[in-house]
Order: sequence, then C-alpha cells, then structure tokens
Amino acid sequence: MEAQEWQAEPEAQGARGRQGVQLLALALGFVMATLDVTIINVAGPELRSGLDLSLAGLTWVVDGYVLVFASLLLLAGSLAGRFGARRVYLTGLGLFTAASLVCAVAPVAAVLVAGRLAQGAGAALFMPSSLTLLMNAFPGGPQRARVLGVWSAIVSTAAGVGPAVGGLLVGGLGWRSIFLINLPVGLAALVLARRYVAPLPGRAVPLGAGGHALGLVALAALAYGLIQGPETGWDAAPVLAAFAVALLAGAAFAVRERAPGTTARVLPGELFANAHFSTANAVGFLFNLGCYGGMFMLGLFLQNARGASPLEAGLQLLPTQMVFLLGNILYARLGHRVGNRAALAGSLLYSAAGTLALALVLSPDLPYWVLAVVLGAFNTGLGVASPAMTGALMDAAGREHANIASATLNANRQIGTLVGIAVMGAVLAGAGGWYAGAAASFALTGGSYAAAALLAWFGLRPPRAGRAVHTSGPAARTLPG
Repeated sequence: MEAQEWQAEPEAQGARGRQGVQLLALALGFVMATLDVTIINVAGPELRSGLDLSLAGLTWVVDGYVLVFASLLLLAGSLAGRFGARRVYLTGLGLFTAASLVCAVAPVAAVLVAGRLAQGAGAALFMPSSLTLLMNAFPGGPQRARVLGVWSAIVSTAAGVGPAVGGLLVGGLGWRSIFLINLPVGLAALVLARRYVAPLPGRAVPLGAGGHALGLVALAALAYGLIQGPETGWDAAPVLAAFAVALLAGAAFAVRERAPGTTARVLPGELFANAHFSTANAVGFLFNLGCYGGMFMLGLFLQNARGASPLEAGLQLLPTQMVFLLGNILYARLGHRVGNRAALAGSLLYSAAGTLALALVLSPDLPYWVLAVVLGAFNTGLGVASPAMTGALMDAAGREHANIASATLNANRQIGTLVGIAVMGAVLAGAGGWYAGAAASFALTGGSYAAAALLAWFGLRPPRAGRAVHTSGPAARTLPG
C-alpha cells in the first residue's frame, strides 16, 4: 500500500505539471492578443509622428485589428468545430506571429494597417479555439473556477504590464519593437501547444457562409461610420451610408438566423432561446466598451494632457491595470461559492461607482496619485467580472456548443472594444479639451459598467418553479412558460 501511494504521488504531480503547461500554452495566445491591444495605447503619439497619422488614422491602426478580429470570430468558432480546435488554434498562432513581423517592418501606414488586419484574422482563429481546448482539459466545478481565475490572471497580467512594456519599448527601441515582442511569444505558444495540448476531433458541420458575410459587412460599415464620423462629419454622405449599410446588414443577419428554412445558422437555434447566453454576451459587449475604450483614452490623455512620455505613461498606467490580477485571484477563491451572477453584478457595480466618481472630480489640479488609487481600487472589480462572465457563458452553452459560444462571447466583447475605441476617439475629438474629453469618457465607461451590472443581476436569475427549463448545457436555463 505504501509503495502504491508513493508511486501515485509522482503520477499526480506529473499530471498537475502537464495541466500547468497546457494552461500556459493556451494562455499565451490570449496574452499576445491582449498585449497587442494594450501595448499600442502608449505608442499612439510615436506612431502618429513616425508615420504621419491623423487621429482617425491612428484609430484605424487600433480598430482595424479589432474589426477583423470581431468580424471573423464566429466563423473561426465554426471552423474549430469542423476542423478541430487545436488545428485552428495553431493556424491562428502562426498567422498572428507572421503578421506581427509585417507590422514591425512596415515602411508606410498602409502596410501597418494591412499587417494589423492580418493580426486580427490570426487572433480570431486562436481565441475561441483556446477557450474550447481549456474547457475540454479541465472539468467543471471548483477546479474550473480556479482554472478560469488563473487563466484570467495570466491574461490580466499581460494587459496590466502592456502599457509599461509598450512605454519601455517605444522609449528605448521605437514603435516597431512593440510588434517584434510577439515573435518569441508566438513561437513558444506554437511549440508548447503542438506538444502538450491534445487535439479535438472536428465534425462535419455547415459553416453558414452567408450569415458570416452579412455579419462582416455590418461590422465593417459600423466601424467606418464610427471612425470617420468625427473627421468628415456625422452628416457626411459616406458616414450616413455606412450606418445605413450596417443597419440593413445587421437586420438581414438576424432575419436569416431566425428564418425556419435556414439550414446553416451561424448560431445554433437553442442558443437564441437561452436568456443566460444572451445576457452574458450583452455584458461582454458593455464590459469591453468601457474597459478598452477607457484604456485607449487614458494612454492619450496622460501624454497629451499631462505631458507624460510613452514610458512615463506606461508606468503610470501599470498600477491601475495590475489590480485586475487581484480580482482574478478573488474570483478563483470565491467564484464557486458566491456564484457567477452575484460575482458579476456586484463587481461591475463596484467598478461603475468609482469610474463615475472620477468623471465628477477630474481636473488639472487632481494629483496623479489620486487618479491611480481610485482607478486601481475600482478596477479590481473588473478582474472579478471577467472570469465570472466567461463562467456564466460556458455554463449556459454547455460543452456541445463550447466552440461557437466562446466565439460569440469573444466577438461581442471585441465589438464592444471596437465601438468603445471609436466612441472614445469621437468624444476626445469633439469635447473641446483633453480634460473635458476624459471626464466624458469616464462617465461613458461608468455608465457601461452600471448597465452591465443590471443586466447580469436580472438576466442571470435562476429558474423559478413552474417555468419551463432548457437544459442542453450543464446549467438549467429558464424559458417563457
């Protein structure tokens, strides 16, 4: 018996070590994609001067990546289901890494934007696949809550250090270095994933190309209108036409998905009827609108309004972002006890209160340390909200729909990022001053968190007795009875 126990202990340690490497291999893709959004926030002035970019041009560099990323996520989820999640994950990693090299050597703005578009396509391929592979590697219950907490902590650390790393690289080596850093990370992810992540078999499922095409057109038109509106005027014919195309394409997408004769839907029909699934996606949109729109604004605000260098701006942003890690740890310890609904609604409401307070007190006389302390304290809530949101969605969708569900959540979150950055750019351009623009941005951010908190609380309510329940996933869901 003692020999058996002695033998079992190294085996258990080896299994835990392999799981740790699997977690790292799958998190590295997310780290690259997250780092690439946050690291560029402090490189804005350097990019504008180095490539002679307007504010709208800079927004295209940031949002062009997010646009393709968001537009292709649902298709990527379908591809992962058809060809296997690991194959699609590795393909996305390879494309993203190669596109990063293109960005690093770009001689003109057009080449940089093209490289950013290719980066977005690569990120779209590996993001939903990585979450599917993660959920397959770790079962539900307390272990899943811990893994989601650790997963989010790794990604949050990348997001937190992104501005500081970006400032250090831009200040010391120039803006091209922020893309070169992806090369070793991408290569490490490829090697580890090929060796330690088990493949998942694909299934012969239709891709729904028509639906994906309509979604892509709707998002591209929306992005164009939001980005070009502040520069050419909101009443300019191309901008109005873009919004009209976005509305028509979005409506056509919804009609196609709900039509009884549609045989290749982008989203499975049962997910449409799942209130928890819809709520988690709406929360994801509002979360990213406030979080990443606010980060885009802060990077510009600290340099243009408060005179910080890229490195100084990155270091100043560091304490306000690293607290996401603390929130992730709190969720990993407490998430399975309090439940995703309470964790999500409470943490978002907490973050909303602090952000709205900043909108009221922001002025040139406000010391940096006050800004950092308030943002840091209340951003902790976002660190709790992110894994709680993911947990709520995966519980609602179940393993059968894990690929398309994770793709849908990521798509909605990236659409939120796209809209948030574009709207913050419009607010800054039309506010008449950096402080007025920053205050308006804080108010918009806080409002988006508050709306998300209310959605989470009322939309994730457990089923009541006497109502019909939909149970295609691990968690029961309520339908109108």
